[in-house]
Amino acid sequence: MLKLTRYILTDILRSRIVLGYAGFLFLLTFGLFRLEDNGSRALLSLLNIILIVLPLIALVFTTIHYYNSYEFIELMLSQPLDRSTLLWSEYLGVALSLLIAWWIGAGIPLLLFSADATGLAFLLTGSALTLVFTSIAFLTSVRSRDKARGIGLTLLTWFYFSLLYDGLVLIILFSFSDYPMEKFTLVLAALNPIDLGRISIMLKMDISALMGYTGALYKDFFGSGPGILYTTGILLLWVFVPLAFALRSFRKKDL
Repeated sequence: MLKLTRYILTDILRSRIVLGYAGFLFLLTFGLFRLEDNGSRALLSLLNIILIVLPLIALVFTTIHYYNSYEFIELMLSQPLDRSTLLWSEYLGVALSLLIAWWIGAGIPLLLFSADATGLAFLLTGSALTLVFTSIAFLTSVRSRDKARGIGLTLLTWFYFSLLYDGLVLIILFSFSDYPMEKFTLVLAALNPIDLGRISIMLKMDISALMGYTGALYKDFFGSGPGILYTTGILLLWVFVPLAFALRSFRKKDL
């Protein structure tokens, strides 16, 4: 598996898309810190971009890579190679290439201008979101044979998590505002990895007041040791559960 993963990773790192992605992140992050006089404002601008752009890039790039590698996957399956090993190698190759682009593109400027706990929280949250949405993209790609349908599902997934989910949460909270919703709010936050990433970074930046009346609740829970373990555990579930379903479908799929 390591040999196959290394081959896929090397092949992806040579692609112009990944190089362009790393260059875009570098210019964006470096430019924000140079243009803004206040480092906190630059981080806040970067936060909004990370929560929208990074999941979209991970979803779309992974989906296109999977469909473009279909002939390679069929060739590998004609060899005495286990299907789970092949999909794991594909996942690790794609995820590691996106993580390298993220750490080089955004990591270098962040370490230059914000080498503290907040900068580290940005890097770790961006890494977690990359792994999560790469995993989700593999699930949607494996479940759909048609490329256009797979890309459509990917874009719908991004639209739901990035834009639609927050609106649904606000409707639920407003509709049941007469009832105690504190614990249910924590459950709702766990159902969206982007929300978990946003909460983790905003608590590190000490701007929880921007999260409204739930800010104090988030600060009390997610700022504590059990809250950090809870966030880490939920994000790991978001990585491994979609990937487990993708592996299950891939083993049964008639290629």
